[in-house]
Amino acid sequence: MAERMSVLAPFRHETFRLLWAATLVSNLGGLVQSVGAGWMMTTLTDSHNMVALVQASTTLPIMVFSIASGALADNFDRRVVMLIAQVGMMLVSVVLALMAFLGMLNPWLLLLFTFLIGCGTALFNPSWQASMGDIVPRQDLPGAVTLNSMGFNMMRSVGPAVGGLIVAVAGAGAAFAVNALSYGPLIGALWRWKPVRAPRQLPRESFGSAMWAGVRYVSLSPNLTTVLFRSFLFGLSAVAILALLPSVAATYVGGSALAYGTLLGSFGLGAIGGAFLNGIVRERFSNEVIVRLACVGFALSSAGLGFSRDLVLSHLVLLPAGACWVLSLSLFNVSIQLSSPRWVVGRALSLYQTATFGGMALGSWVWGVGADAWGPSIALALSGTGMLVCALVGFRLPLPQFSARDLNPLNTFNEPIIRLDLRPRSGPIMVMIDYVIAQEDVPRFLQLMAERRKIRIRDGARQWGLLRDLEHPEVWTESYHAPTWVDYLRHNMRRTKADAENIELIRKLHRGETPPKVRRMIERQTVPLRDDTPLRDTPEV
Repeated sequence: MAERMSVLAPFRHETFRLLWAATLVSNLGGLVQSVGAGWMMTTLTDSHNMVALVQASTTLPIMVFSIASGALADNFDRRVVMLIAQVGMMLVSVVLALMAFLGMLNPWLLLLFTFLIGCGTALFNPSWQASMGDIVPRQDLPGAVTLNSMGFNMMRSVGPAVGGLIVAVAGAGAAFAVNALSYGPLIGALWRWKPVRAPRQLPRESFGSAMWAGVRYVSLSPNLTTVLFRSFLFGLSAVAILALLPSVAATYVGGSALAYGTLLGSFGLGAIGGAFLNGIVRERFSNEVIVRLACVGFALSSAGLGFSRDLVLSHLVLLPAGACWVLSLSLFNVSIQLSSPRWVVGRALSLYQTATFGGMALGSWVWGVGADAWGPSIALALSGTGMLVCALVGFRLPLPQFSARDLNPLNTFNEPIIRLDLRPRSGPIMVMIDYVIAQEDVPRFLQLMAERRKIRIRDGARQWGLLRDLEHPEVWTESYHAPTWVDYLRHNMRRTKADAENIELIRKLHRGETPPKVRRMIERQTVPLRDDTPLRDTPEV
């Protein structure tokens, strides 16, 4: 019961309520625009592939630019990043609407504008999703993610129908104009929100370094890489329904833009049901079982939609597809957020988006080509087979349960007092830590140090090594490098409370009379001027 109630718990927070309501309006506009773009493409070309590319043009930028957006989300004010993204999308939508009214659009221009709107989404999403941890406490985070998904799908249940009605009555240009207006409430809500920011103790990472740090952290976190791979497989096959739905509506059920909108609305209605079922399902089943069942359910819906020739039946088979969609994607999202510390959560989410939307972008193209070659029915049936493969992969790579580890900063590191006048970029820095380990404890020590190595490298250390003294074999030395002094400080400040367990276990094995000795050194290069001149030190950076 507590789990089910927690879904609505984020509404206790005024900021979440305000931003959530504003996103409803923005999502409504986006879905109206999506219907307008998808249907306009069917009037501009007979190619199923070009119709499917409307979906791909929106998702491709999210795949390409999300990693950079995640670095921005973790290193700059997320509120400012979101404002820039929203204003940019509003301007693009205004121009798109004007060109539609003037009759100046062709298939490639339409794809260009949807691509630019996708770029804004790619910039916005990592900051928005990472901000959930700034808006609500950790225990309310699953509920916040589910409510965001539910809010989007609430609009999906009515937005496409509204969009189809607008397109049928006033044309696609009107749909684009509605979308341009829909950004206003969210821009206003973000402008009003004044988040409390912790003072920055260190200078920002360089852009390239920040992106690499995110990739490194995720690649060394098995739980995260599993979620990313499964989300890629899910997006690759599941997107077939959304990508080919305009063609299904126009070709098989003889529908209009309004019918296409109501079909999307049925998908959204099912997603709302899935959101409400989230708490109940999580109480009874593991994360892996939920995803497997969702994959099987989606596969059946894809096949049913492909071979249906009845408008009512097509609406019905889209209901379980929507529920399976939200159950899987919200679970992937929460898994990423609860398995990532705050310093890297934006980048972890961006990589999740890259995997998911990369799969969607590739799938939109693959199923579009397949629909041109064999027809939408066969393409949808094959995508259902892909969903079954995604379910079977779970037997080899099961989805992890939500992490209970405390990933808040440990905050026990104090900057050491040094006697050299170092600048932040002075380096390279070499760190050596001496341990005294009894022979009988060596196997356990090596096991713990293997975990320590992964933690060190994940948090930015380089050239990690473990040495044993030949003359005093009980003495072991851990060593690693940091490029600069500020990188060394940043590395230690990334330590989480979950990491403290490894630290304490290693210290318990230490048999020295004093704590493990830490030596911090700066490397100095020795460069001979001539063969007959003495060596000298080169200045550090």
